[in-house]
Amino acid sequence: MNIAKKISDFAKYQRTLRELNSLDARQLNDLGITKGDIRSIARGTYVA
Repeated sequence: MNIAKKISDFAKYQRTLRELNSLDARQLNDLGITKGDIRSIARGTYVA
């Protein structure tokens, strides 16, 4: 994996964390997730 891809992937991870962390518990519940799920979702390792 080249450095540009790693930087792009990290930026996507950070953006996903920021966006999901901005939601309140009710909004997350509407999506079927909790605050504890956010990091695994951002990493792409979340299993429903």
